[in-house]
Amino acid sequence: MDSMPNLETVIHALNALYQNPDVVGKEKASVWLGELQRSVFAWQIADQLLRLNHDLNSCYFAAQTMRTKIQYSFHELPATAHASLRDSLLDHISKISTSTDNVIVTQLSLALADLALQMATWKNPASDLIQKFGDKPEHTGFLLEILTVMPEEIHSRPLRLGANRRAEVTHELGQAATMVLHLMTTCIESPSLDVKLQMKVYRCLVSWFNISAIPQEMTVNSKLLMAPFHALINKDCPSSLHEVACDCVCAALYCAEDFNKYTILAQALFHGVMTLPEAYHLSVADEDTDKSINYCRVFTEMAESFIQAIVDSPNQGFGDFRILELLLTCVGHYQYEVADITFNFWYRLSELLYQKNVQIVTDLFKPYIERLIVALCRHCEMDLDHEGIPDGDDEFGDFRTRVSELIKDIVFIIGSSACFSQMFHNLKSQSSIATWTVTEAALYVMTAVAKNILPEESHIVPEVVQSILSLPESTHIAVRYTGIQLIGELSEWIDLHPQFLDPVLQFLLSGLQHQKLSTITANSLQNICQICRDKMTGHFQGLLHIVQSMDSFHLSNDAALGLLKGSALILGRMPNEKVTEGFKELCLVQVNPLNEVLGQSVENKPKQGSDSDPTIWLDRLAAIFRHTNPTVVNGQIHPCQTVIHELWPVLSSTCTRYQADVRIIERCCRCIRFAVRCVGKGSSMLLQPLVTQMISIYQQHKHSCFLYLGSILVDEYGKESGCQQGLLDMTESFLGPTFKLLEKTNGLRNHPDTVDDLFRLCLRFIQRAPAVFLQSSMVKPMLCCAIAACSLDHRDANASVMKFLSELVSSANKKDAKEKPDLYRNVVEVILQEHGQFLVQALLHACVFSLPNYMAADATEVIYELMLVNRENLSKWLEHSLQTLPTESTGGAITATHKQLTDFHKDVTSAKDCKQVTHAFRDLTRLYR
Repeated sequence: MDSMPNLETVIHALNALYQNPDVVGKEKASVWLGELQRSVFAWQIADQLLRLNHDLNSCYFAAQTMRTKIQYSFHELPATAHASLRDSLLDHISKISTSTDNVIVTQLSLALADLALQMATWKNPASDLIQKFGDKPEHTGFLLEILTVMPEEIHSRPLRLGANRRAEVTHELGQAATMVLHLMTTCIESPSLDVKLQMKVYRCLVSWFNISAIPQEMTVNSKLLMAPFHALINKDCPSSLHEVACDCVCAALYCAEDFNKYTILAQALFHGVMTLPEAYHLSVADEDTDKSINYCRVFTEMAESFIQAIVDSPNQGFGDFRILELLLTCVGHYQYEVADITFNFWYRLSELLYQKNVQIVTDLFKPYIERLIVALCRHCEMDLDHEGIPDGDDEFGDFRTRVSELIKDIVFIIGSSACFSQMFHNLKSQSSIATWTVTEAALYVMTAVAKNILPEESHIVPEVVQSILSLPESTHIAVRYTGIQLIGELSEWIDLHPQFLDPVLQFLLSGLQHQKLSTITANSLQNICQICRDKMTGHFQGLLHIVQSMDSFHLSNDAALGLLKGSALILGRMPNEKVTEGFKELCLVQVNPLNEVLGQSVENKPKQGSDSDPTIWLDRLAAIFRHTNPTVVNGQIHPCQTVIHELWPVLSSTCTRYQADVRIIERCCRCIRFAVRCVGKGSSMLLQPLVTQMISIYQQHKHSCFLYLGSILVDEYGKESGCQQGLLDMTESFLGPTFKLLEKTNGLRNHPDTVDDLFRLCLRFIQRAPAVFLQSSMVKPMLCCAIAACSLDHRDANASVMKFLSELVSSANKKDAKEKPDLYRNVVEVILQEHGQFLVQALLHACVFSLPNYMAADATEVIYELMLVNRENLSKWLEHSLQTLPTESTGGAITATHKQLTDFHKDVTSAKDCKQVTHAFRDLTRLYR
């Protein structure tokens, strides 16, 4: 936008957006208004619209524009304009009345809060605002709103305040705490207090608890702390207020988590929470689930805040076991959503007990965990009128999955065998009255712990297995489904009790015949094949017949792949002379339909998921290639080699036929990848035609999967001197079209898969043939590309870039017996002499400004490797790079002091290991975010 539009044009565009029924007109108006908001003219337009106060839509647009400009584009304003912007906002806010729409109040509050946080010259803004508006009842609502959002915005990512400014602002808010507390207390004690104002007070209190800005003595001694408890106890409390009061208590409990520091607050909260159980029971009786959930949140938050005391001083002080009783009471609620809230506490408790590893302490929690598992088992019961197999995709299915994961984590406290036995004995004791839902739920819980059962167990498991194998056809299908699943989970036990293998296989074969049970049966059969593979070789022909009839069983694609995986694993345990024949038969079952697809007319486009979709057969071939791993002694020909050579024309034809279809070509490359991995050096005959075809297709279509497949070839053949030049030529052939793609506007960001696969290919070269790669013409352009890609925040792509850089730099310290001892070091030092400064600066800026914290560790590894090569050079480059960082924000706040930068430089250059470098970078990054 080159010039500022007039207000009439803006209002006309807003009317077109909100009131014009024409969709095309709405879209045009939306695009134009978006451009306006991004332009520098938006500041003045927003201010003028607020002054004009034309209608709700224009005022909301103006307030929202003002907020987003301050949040994202504050740097557009010169420092001299900050005070006038503040005064203008305060002027708009002073005109707020009880009739002003809430969305406008919220946006203006956020705008002013974001300005106050960024404007370092505005000291003690909270105090200023209370002094200016605190004695005006019509502004109380707005004042509470801004005092709510100001603490919340301290950690706003777009603002990037930095640690120094956050500390300064938090300190200023702490100084204003007395005034804020007085304002909130006055509101609570006001005769005109209504629900709306009460909710605003509680929300405000939540924000101040979240930044620990109110001294505990002031909180405990005021009426404010007990007010939300009174609301929670009040049976007639409106649901909206009840939820906000719950939020308030939870925030206070979170603040009191450091109960050694906040002992007084923690004690007051503990006594307050212990007044709520009766109110919880009333909510259950009234079937008010929303309120029950709120109480459960409070009980769980207290348990999580005091969890360390619960483990360190069980049933004493803040470790009072009445807290566990409260949680178990909630777990017993008839709605599983209530129990779900407590799960994180049980996870954390199990983790702490596992780390503590004191059996006497662990035993104290056994009764509670036993009751928890029994209650969870009840929650896992399906409805009696449920038909069909368990549905794992709905909300209840997700809950059951979370239950299973939780039980796996906590079961060590009581022991897997004890849990397994408890479920089975419970079933036996009520066998005559137990409904199918009870049986299925118990089997489901047993399935969760089955893998942890000692294979030597010989009392309960045989009885359980026999009971499942004896289930009559009339048994509810969900029980049969979960029973089959349990058999699959007991595969390690079956491996040690081979007398059960034949009956289990017969049982599973029967399950395959049932359409609704076929997929879970195939999954269980895969588990049996994988664990019992040495005992299953005699059953391979039977499995082959199943595979040949697989598509008649209505298996899911994953289950079919699992069945092929299991068959291939068994095949790998057979004598090599039988492997070739079995491998060929397994492959032909997939190749024949693939040939039929290739024989169809080119006009017949493959329908995804149908038999005409080549990816189905390619994925199945890949599963066979991947998991057929026979024992091959040095000098022996791989038993699968001749078969793969015979299949190559089919795979090559598939690549040629579907070279423009990225979905199919990726699966084809994956299939070839596992074929190469399967026979290793035995695929050398395919190397020449494969590479030629890859290069040819890549020149036209630039599918990154060919770069990945190239890295597999380098990994397999890179150490073979006869192959190195050909692989180098292949890589150089890839570079030209790849660089053209990445050099386009936003090329790196738009093609992260290409970046990932390109650097993985070059990384493999450094690992397998460093001398060849380092002396090639590719090194410098690849290093320059890596420097440009340092700030790419795509996880996999960035990881490949950083791994490439680490290997490249660390190769300076490698020795190669065939080359001169200092060859690698000389080459790397020459490259770094030219590009080292740019590399360090790119890494520093990427960590500080671009990459998420969890991705910075890979970048710091490169810094550490640079230091190992030449600490003095790294020190010099880092010092120069630090001078490029801003030391003051747009709003005048100090981002990093000279001492902080000096300390950072010292910490990095004196680091003894990579972890110290990572910690130093993490601390520096906090100053800028």
